[in-house]
Amino acid sequence: MPARVRKAVFPAAGLGTRFLRPRRPSRKRCCRLSISPSSSTAWRRPSASGIDNIILVTGRGKAAIEDHFDISVELEAFLESRNKIGALDEIRRISNLVNVAYVRQGEALGLGHAVLVARELVGNEPFAVVLADDVIDAEPAGLKQMVDVFDRVQGPVIAVERVPWDRVSSYGIVEVESESDGVYTIRDLVEKPRREDATSNLAIIGRYILTPDVFEELEITSHDRTGEIQLTNASAAFSRSAPSTGTRSRACATTPATSWGI
Repeated sequence: MPARVRKAVFPAAGLGTRFLRPRRPSRKRCCRLSISPSSSTAWRRPSASGIDNIILVTGRGKAAIEDHFDISVELEAFLESRNKIGALDEIRRISNLVNVAYVRQGEALGLGHAVLVARELVGNEPFAVVLADDVIDAEPAGLKQMVDVFDRVQGPVIAVERVPWDRVSSYGIVEVESESDGVYTIRDLVEKPRREDATSNLAIIGRYILTPDVFEELEITSHDRTGEIQLTNASAAFSRSAPSTGTRSRACATTPATSWGI
């Protein structure tokens, strides 16, 4: 039976250094997009993509994130006492969208490490990784498009977008072999290459669908010069070792739509 993507990992234990601002106590994952926190906005999409289990990777000082997505007995009782049934139904609907589990990342050692600490909860099945601070504007949802690609290829899928050539050194970049209907076969991935070394301007954005084999690569991936374990480096090794036929499929990249970071 073909494997199905049922789980999504949300790394949320970082220090938010790309989003420093005067109100330092505020958490990037709880910043509002329109009227919804960014993490909430991002995981409505997985629920619409057939994913019904969320694994939230948190760390020290991130209790507000866990509390935000927990059931609020006091709030529900207050709304019920005020006969605000519409608001009460909406809160309960959001709480019931997905099953949520939490795992702590003791140290902020990079995205690869955050994914690795979720290993026991993911188990031996494919899973999505969603970075809530990368917002994708697509219809159907970008993650839904990626799940559809995974269902077809039964192998890892990474979301990418074209960036200006003078910006490639700011991103993980994919080297591709072929393209068909917006889906590329990946030959290699390089973290923040120099402009003259980049083989494409297809930049990785914050959506991945991975198979459990990647955990083996993460276990042996060296820390980079910043002391972190990069998911891109593990994925590159994973992709390079994948034969074009057999039980492990080549990784694919897809361009779902416009994205922007917060």
